[in-house]
Amino acid sequence: MKGRSESDPKPPRGLAGLARIVGPGIVVAATGVGAGDLFAAAKAGATYGLPLLWTALFGALLKFALAEGVARWQLATGSTVIEGWVRLFGRALNIFFLAYLLFWTFMVSAALMAACGLAAHALCPALSVNAWAVIHALAAFVFVWTRGYGALEVAMKIAVGVMFVSILGSAALQSVSPFAVLRGILIPSLPAGSTVLILGAIGGVGGSITLLSYNYWIGEKGWSGPAWARGVRFDLAIGYLLTGLFGFGVILLGATVLLPRGIRIEGSSGVLQMAVILGERFGRPGELVFLAGFWGAVATSMLGVWQGIPYLFGNYVGLLRGAGAETMERYVSPKAGVYRWYVCFMTFPPMLLLLFDKPVWLVVGYAALSALFMPFLAGTLLVMNNGRARMGRLRNGIAANCALGLALGLFVYLAAAEIWKRFSAMWS
Repeated sequence: MKGRSESDPKPPRGLAGLARIVGPGIVVAATGVGAGDLFAAAKAGATYGLPLLWTALFGALLKFALAEGVARWQLATGSTVIEGWVRLFGRALNIFFLAYLLFWTFMVSAALMAACGLAAHALCPALSVNAWAVIHALAAFVFVWTRGYGALEVAMKIAVGVMFVSILGSAALQSVSPFAVLRGILIPSLPAGSTVLILGAIGGVGGSITLLSYNYWIGEKGWSGPAWARGVRFDLAIGYLLTGLFGFGVILLGATVLLPRGIRIEGSSGVLQMAVILGERFGRPGELVFLAGFWGAVATSMLGVWQGIPYLFGNYVGLLRGAGAETMERYVSPKAGVYRWYVCFMTFPPMLLLLFDKPVWLVVGYAALSALFMPFLAGTLLVMNNGRARMGRLRNGIAANCALGLALGLFVYLAAAEIWKRFSAMWS
């Protein structure tokens, strides 16, 4: 996939050069962090405390391995992962995943609207949750319609800065032993009965189908060819380090704010209660600082999804219509009609779900399908990135295969647990 915003940029040299190119990694990592990740991390801290701090950074490492595999495929082959799936696994998979993408988009768009509405309402109660949800959706729509990737990267860096300062700043104000923190990070702990929660916390450090957007964002930057492998790894390492630290901060807050009071996380209420307690301790500014981090997490996720997911749809439509490398541009460009149609689809129809409770079967189906994506990605990368003829010197090494194998096992377990939980709850 040829880059569009920069003309044949040269791979960076030295630490200073690597630091200057950092951008898409922050965008993709921040896009993957949403309200669900906040809830999972807060619940881990509120239930078992500081001994689970290691899960945030370990989870970020697994997501890094997946995103790096996605990028490495493109650098080696010049094609996106979606194009690789079609080439290796056939047209039937392409049609199935297109249907999956449409359903996923509809449900996630509504969920992101609601999460943004919740966060904004907590910051400014003058408007209702639904009113704020619609405002955020329209703002994302206008931004993506009128701005390109460059503007997205700048906006995401600013928002990630707000997230980072707010959450880690709130965590730094807590009275906690530095030795307990180091022990929680460096010595993995498995408290009795914590297995499912630990795996959920590891799996909840940011990551979903949005990982595939990285192919298109590095294409926008003009990064292509094996010589960019080092730059891509550095870019992703910075992005997932920041989101890992973000998860670390939320777990620490759960352990120091909620656990001592016996408050358990159940949906968004526990996270918002954490803000109230911080307000009681540090005044309204302390509450607002935390809420700003909460808002930053869900707002960056919305903006990244609105800008990145239409690329996937355009790529699929282009493949179904037989577009080659020379003509795919008319389908994946932000100015393409297919891309813009999908931005409209993401923005307006999902607003209907804000008006009534979602049907049970829709929720169950969405949860089941969403849970299946990450093991599917890990499994296909193990197949795709081990081909010597396709990948050359960028094919998987021992470390990459171990990381992807571990991710596959983890996400298969989480998918089975999520599907079982949803269907059991529905029939109970």
